[in-house]
Amino acid sequence: MTTTMRAWRSLAPGIDGLAPGEVPRPAPGPGEMLVRVEAAALNFADLLMADDRYQVRPARPFTMGQELAGTVEAVGAGVTIPVGTRVAGKVETGAFADHAVLRENLAMRVPDGLTPAEAAALPIVTTTALVALTESTVVRPGETVLITAAAGGVGLAAVEVAKALGAVVLAAAGGPDKCALVKSHGADVAIDYRATPLAEAVMAATDGRGVDVLLDSVGGEGKDLLRLLAWGGRLLVTGFAGGTIPQIPANRLLLRRLAAIGVYFHPDHDGPMLARIGARLSELAAHGKIRPHVGAVFGFDDLPAALAALRDRATTGKVILRVAAP
Repeated sequence: MTTTMRAWRSLAPGIDGLAPGEVPRPAPGPGEMLVRVEAAALNFADLLMADDRYQVRPARPFTMGQELAGTVEAVGAGVTIPVGTRVAGKVETGAFADHAVLRENLAMRVPDGLTPAEAAALPIVTTTALVALTESTVVRPGETVLITAAAGGVGLAAVEVAKALGAVVLAAAGGPDKCALVKSHGADVAIDYRATPLAEAVMAATDGRGVDVLLDSVGGEGKDLLRLLAWGGRLLVTGFAGGTIPQIPANRLLLRRLAAIGVYFHPDHDGPMLARIGARLSELAAHGKIRPHVGAVFGFDDLPAALAALRDRATTGKVILRVAAP
């Protein structure tokens, strides 16, 4: 057995600072498993991390990548998932490599029928959607949920999760093709914000009431987001892909009994919740209620091009890096 592996390393800030190389194969510790990576998924957070703008800033050089799918090859003490099991999960770094160490409480078993690319598309975005809509708040059947950037990774996952929870789903996306995509994943109403102002479309779709829950991963003007909420509504903040962090006026929260909730999870603080979410995610996928949309697949040597496509918003759903030979 070889003791080294291929890995994409961040040597300097930016996409241009990435380079492939040979590095030592890691070994799992207690509660961890060694996974032979078959596919890895790209996330906006990878761009932020490469640019030193993410909340996690590993010392360089480090191996890029936070989301993977593959097969368990070895396990550390206390791990209950056996060798040979197909798993997918989130790592802090290290997914863009032949092997990676994955914590058991951040792993999900991959149901039969899912390809490695589809499985790699699940852990971060669907976990985020489930944490947002079932833990940060609880969406009740019949409530109206608005999802921004709905044709993206988190957005499409949130559309499917909200629909599975019995919500009426409004999905905002840019252009007719993306609107068709969100409809195909269960959205009741697709809003092309390029053709119609978002506020106007939301109020028309809700008879002027607004929505009960707004899941936003774009950012922008906080007061504009709050205007879209009905009395007692909840704003779920999952990220700032638009580059602007909203300033949320507290008086608007007070006067209309609104809530603004940050959606975040950490394995050291949320172990039981993440185990619960992982089991629910596997069940939803096994029953076909979650259908990951893989927008593009790049070869292992093409990581810079894949990141550039993600940066330029030239993709829908998830962008996948094929690690193992097809």
